[in-house]
Amino acid sequence: MSEFAMRAEKLDAGDELADVRGKFVLDEVVYLDGNSLGALPAAVPGRVEDVVRRQWGELRIRSWDESGWWTAPERIGDRIAPLVGAAAGQIVVGDSTSVNVFKALVAAVRIAGGPGSGRDEIVVDATTFPTDGYIAESAARMTGCTLIPVTPAEVPGVLGERTAAVLLNHVDYRTGRLHDLPSLTAAVREAGAVAVWDLCHSAGALPVGLDEHGVDLAVGCTYKYLNGGPGSPAYLYVRHGLQDRFDSPLPGWNSHAEPFGMRPAYEPAAGAVRGRVGTPDILSMLALEAALEVWEGVSIEAVRAKSLALTDFFLECVAAYAPVGRVESVTPVAHAERGSQVALRCDDAGEVMKELIARGVVGDFRHPDVLRFGFTPLYVGFGEVERAARVLGDVLSRT
Repeated sequence: MSEFAMRAEKLDAGDELADVRGKFVLDEVVYLDGNSLGALPAAVPGRVEDVVRRQWGELRIRSWDESGWWTAPERIGDRIAPLVGAAAGQIVVGDSTSVNVFKALVAAVRIAGGPGSGRDEIVVDATTFPTDGYIAESAARMTGCTLIPVTPAEVPGVLGERTAAVLLNHVDYRTGRLHDLPSLTAAVREAGAVAVWDLCHSAGALPVGLDEHGVDLAVGCTYKYLNGGPGSPAYLYVRHGLQDRFDSPLPGWNSHAEPFGMRPAYEPAAGAVRGRVGTPDILSMLALEAALEVWEGVSIEAVRAKSLALTDFFLECVAAYAPVGRVESVTPVAHAERGSQVALRCDDAGEVMKELIARGVVGDFRHPDVLRFGFTPLYVGFGEVERAARVLGDVLSRT
């Protein structure tokens, strides 16, 4: 047994989250792609069967009240809240991340006053996930604003009296770089603008501290580190102090003060409910609710500690096993700048990832030359990390 394999055994023996792994449906594959799609929590299939056969099949329309369907977006939002450092009553679940980015960004411009007040610029992360950029560009056109794309490090330098809203990613999806949410949020608010954060690659992997750091609006998906399943609904966070000013560009009947009044004029409901639009996707939403049960008794601080230990160990193993010069990490070494993934630059990354998957190590490839490995601390162990690095080293030696 190698030095690293022995170390992995000791680390796994002392892992306080080891028992959580049994709450997932897993096999012998080393699954390091939870940053794209989380593994299946074991409680989900039975819950979905109950929703389909009993709640829908037997109770039918009665389930909107008797099974709590109508209140699910807020109820499930309150389950997500502690994982992102938010008090109850500020998160509503529903729609996709893209739709929620649109709602949040347009509402942010309106809260800031918009072009009529002289605030006619939207600042966006130039390295953002493409959809965020597309939506930011469309929101700028619709609100009469100018789009200012810059890197997160450049944001403080472009803020000013004309800034209405700033859209940033907490973790860069390509490199795994963790951006400084506290200081960037403070800078945005000091400029009189509204901060919107995309938490897709951080929620469920590390502490976010939305309330603590005064974040105005935030969005995120639930199918990555929250393990909600493919296409599971996203969520929208609206800070308590802004809820009465949140003017959604999608005022659907579900967010009306009297949704069943069927009134021709729109009157927004109070609270985070304003973030709702139309009828919730009940099947996937209740699957998400079941998936979130794996978090009972788990602290996000413990998850973060293990995440850093896993990524540290992986980087160390790769340095030992991979041929010199074949791969280069583009993920920051500093813990304060690292999310829960490691991105390795490799000339033939696409072919290397195909071979890794064929040999039971699942990560993913990002064009043109990046191997991504996501570490979900709830179910990934140190032995798997050592195995993944060892297989990667072997593949690189043969290609």
